[in-house]
Amino acid sequence: MEQFHHRGYVSTDPRILPADGTGIDRPAEIPEELDVLIVGTGPAGMIAAAQLSRFPELTTRIIDSLDARLEIGRADGIQTRSVETFDAFDFAEEITAEAFKLTSMNFWGPDPADPSRIMHTGWAADDDRGISEYVQLIVNQTRVYDYFERYMAWSPTRNAPDYGIEFVGLEERPGERHPLHVTLRRTAGERAGEEFTIRARAVVGADGARSRVRKAIGGSLVGEPQNQAWGVLDLLAVTDFPDIRTKSAIANAHGSILVIPREGGHLFRLYVDMGDVPPGGGEAIRSKTADDVIALARRILHPYTLDVKEVVWSTIYEVNHRVADRFDNGSEKHDPNVFIIGDACHTHSAKAGQGMNVSMQDGFNLAWKLGYALTGIGDRRLLDTYHAERRVTAVNLIDFDKELSSRYAHAEEGESDIEDFYVRNIEFAAGHMTEYERSIIVGDAGFQELADGFPLGKRFKSAPVMRRADAAPQHLGHTHQADGRYRIYVFSDRDGFATDAAVARWARWMDEAEASPVNRYRLREGDRDATFDIKVIAQQPFDAFAFADAPALFRPAVGPYGLTDYTKVFAAIPEDDVFAARGISLDGAVVIVRPDQYVAAVLPLVRPELVGAYFDGFMVG
Repeated sequence: MEQFHHRGYVSTDPRILPADGTGIDRPAEIPEELDVLIVGTGPAGMIAAAQLSRFPELTTRIIDSLDARLEIGRADGIQTRSVETFDAFDFAEEITAEAFKLTSMNFWGPDPADPSRIMHTGWAADDDRGISEYVQLIVNQTRVYDYFERYMAWSPTRNAPDYGIEFVGLEERPGERHPLHVTLRRTAGERAGEEFTIRARAVVGADGARSRVRKAIGGSLVGEPQNQAWGVLDLLAVTDFPDIRTKSAIANAHGSILVIPREGGHLFRLYVDMGDVPPGGGEAIRSKTADDVIALARRILHPYTLDVKEVVWSTIYEVNHRVADRFDNGSEKHDPNVFIIGDACHTHSAKAGQGMNVSMQDGFNLAWKLGYALTGIGDRRLLDTYHAERRVTAVNLIDFDKELSSRYAHAEEGESDIEDFYVRNIEFAAGHMTEYERSIIVGDAGFQELADGFPLGKRFKSAPVMRRADAAPQHLGHTHQADGRYRIYVFSDRDGFATDAAVARWARWMDEAEASPVNRYRLREGDRDATFDIKVIAQQPFDAFAFADAPALFRPAVGPYGLTDYTKVFAAIPEDDVFAARGISLDGAVVIVRPDQYVAAVLPLVRPELVGAYFDGFMVG
């Protein structure tokens, strides 16, 4: 959570930030001119809107053709990478408290003596490697939307979804400040059917697999249908299947089931393999009912019983593994200004539990780049990195899902090593294998050995530290808020905060040098903390030095009263040493982390000018 009282005493909820910029007197109707229009209030669109709500210099609106908030979510699995992301948006603890926590997975296969029966074949911990400090969650996706909507409402822009409005089409008029002329249509209320036009600097299509925004830029999903259908049921039922409250993969001669326990202690979801779809047979599959899916589920669960009391939600879908040929409308003639995220650019099965999770990382990746490029603090080339980074991730996801689907198919025949595949790929399934390649925002690996545990291009893996001012233990990564700022973590050398120690020299250069990014790049004039959040972590334990020993750079004065910021000075915890845990050189290191929590650069403590060189590569003074 952010600091408060630094602008004066606050007696109300301190998470509600003062309205600022475009959030002051925000109009109820969509303005004729926007900086960013987001189409679709799914997970990708909502996280993008939430991140952009922290840029009060920009006018951002998010629309949806639905007339109100989605009531029953289609996705429910929250991987640990997503929970880490939720922490940046200040709701990881709350959503964890209400969610079902997945800590293990059971495997059931055909009984060799009678393949029509199932028997327990194995068990695996969900994370026995310390991949993340969080656990995998199961919760209705609409609750995720609720938290993102709250984050928007409490941000300076006071943003909120505009329901009952659909995207019709767009026309680009190069040369104009708002070159995208977008036609919208009202879908609800007294003015339903009315069309109107707005002008935007950027459009983000988060409008699903049948994306109109994708079609508007001439994009298409490339790939082939897998000719396989799955029925999905959220049930309240009585069953003697012993692992109904544990994530379970089940298969026998009749097919396969993935069991997902839901929040609340009673609800659970079944993904039921409906078998191959013959050419032209899609309509027949889609015509099947929840009762048909339940009947098949009972055959697969044999000899266990399933007495359904209520079908809360159900659907049948056909598996398609497809990736958009383009994630934006960029060309040799102009920079991209229309983007697609989430299901608009990749579709796959639900078995890997990746859809909502990967989609949110699309939105997080793109939104801060739009914030930088459109405010002018970042070069427009930033926007080219969205397609470059996220399309590779989508292709890797499709390859993983195809392999997983194949394992499930063989499981029905009693020939699969799905348990081994699951264990070997748990880090990928948890969302932690994304690794962005070198670019203008991912530095080279020349100094990677200074912090081996923070691989370039991968997410910043948190570790425990001690805040010096109040001796409060906390996770370093949990200080990273979704406020659009870069994080610079400075790990001291053996000399700690001695007058001429490397940290002191580094801080003086950053504080005083004309070439310092702190002095060159300020998103908001007069606020040195608006673009960079710089923290220091000493090797020494907290009782070996005083807070005041840290250089002034790490003890800035904030707010109109010039109050001291006590949150930027940390110490290693001897029994859980971050330097040892993350392979940080005892000569010190500087780790730069992007606003979306990915490691951007690892640099030597003795060369502060390299920090300036990194930001000079894409920021505008």
